[in-house]
Amino acid sequence: MVNRNLHNVEMETLASLSKRRGFVFQSSEVYGGVGSVWDYGPVGVELKRNVKEAWWRSMVREREDIVGIDAAILMHSEVWAASGHVDSFSDPLVECRVCHRRFRADELDTPACAQCGGELTEPRQFNLMFETNMGPVKTSSSVTYLRPETAQGIFVNFVNVQSTSRKKLPFGIAQIGKSFRNEITPGNFTYRTREFEQMEMEYFCREGEDEELHRYWIEFSMDWYRGLGLRPGKLRVREHNADELPHYSKASADVEFEFPWGWGELETISNRTDFDLKAHAARSGKDLSYFDEERRERYVPFVVEPAMGADRSVLAFLADAYDAEGEGKERRVVLRFHPDIAPYELAVLPLSRNEKLAPTARRVHDAVRSLFRSQYDETQSIGRRYRRQDEIGTALCVTVDFDTVEKDDAVTIRNRDTMAQVRVPIERLPAAIEDQLDRMRRDCRA
Repeated sequence: MVNRNLHNVEMETLASLSKRRGFVFQSSEVYGGVGSVWDYGPVGVELKRNVKEAWWRSMVREREDIVGIDAAILMHSEVWAASGHVDSFSDPLVECRVCHRRFRADELDTPACAQCGGELTEPRQFNLMFETNMGPVKTSSSVTYLRPETAQGIFVNFVNVQSTSRKKLPFGIAQIGKSFRNEITPGNFTYRTREFEQMEMEYFCREGEDEELHRYWIEFSMDWYRGLGLRPGKLRVREHNADELPHYSKASADVEFEFPWGWGELETISNRTDFDLKAHAARSGKDLSYFDEERRERYVPFVVEPAMGADRSVLAFLADAYDAEGEGKERRVVLRFHPDIAPYELAVLPLSRNEKLAPTARRVHDAVRSLFRSQYDETQSIGRRYRRQDEIGTALCVTVDFDTVEKDDAVTIRNRDTMAQVRVPIERLPAAIEDQLDRMRRDCRA
């Protein structure tokens, strides 16, 4: 078991590391950047893809009761009228009469401007949806929106998915996709942004089963995060009070993580009742009910929704994985990711940039790259390369040295977390790597 730093890392430290090592860049940085919009770099995109793949695997591929969908971002404007987003998806906005900074009224601790102390305007409701026009001519009928959530694409496809997949209740429809919200006060790096990615699942069931399933999906989500290495002490469930429930929700609970600035929402699990399907049926005039063959009755299903933020989850995994050891030149920064989400499971490193080592090192990399997420690295000293791989969270390093070429046809596997090394014949390398990764998985879950 590896001892880990139990203190929060500063957000500025994470942001600096993210840019330096290719996790996250500010969007359009060469033009001064776009506020709270971020690009994922070569390492960050691997981490994010692995997180999404882990969710999809546990939510869809390993289950028989959930199928996937990929709905379009642009939808009929009536979808957002039916769902309530046109009328009620808004935050109270105030503006300083002096410096003209804008704030969410419900987040202010004082009646004055938090920036300059000036007088604030009266609150007015600000709709968070990005409005756009579809077609060559801008008219009132061409108005549509960039979706603020992925869930509505699932609800309007309920009948299509159920009839083609032939699923019986209870069953779920999962989706990963981009959403957009014109946030008044975005911030905290990639936590609250205007463009983000969601991992959502709508689980359809009979009325009366919804409350038990709501509790089930809360625990499922907690287990998912813990299973990928988030420390249990950094996770908690917060039930929503009655006065903060969305208009569609019978009950909601947040899975929260303790970020450097405090507790923040990772996921909300909501009992949406039959609100959405009934709303779309009423507005569209289409039948969105379900015929229960066993009971010989037709009804509109209830829905339990686990809605997780992919970007927030990545940030939580990044913050929780960060560790630092030693001081000065001996200081070692390590991202102790669970191997299943680490950007790379291993890196193949020749001991030095030498023409005698390169062919064998390339041969070793070719032998493992189709089996594991891997990287080849031959620039700078071996010590600096170890540190570089530690700092992006690579689980294992495989080193090819002169003994490999001249004596034993074996390589050295170095463990990121313990720095322990073991010598393994190249012919047994894939099995040895898998054994090392399995041990790391067990340590992450301990």
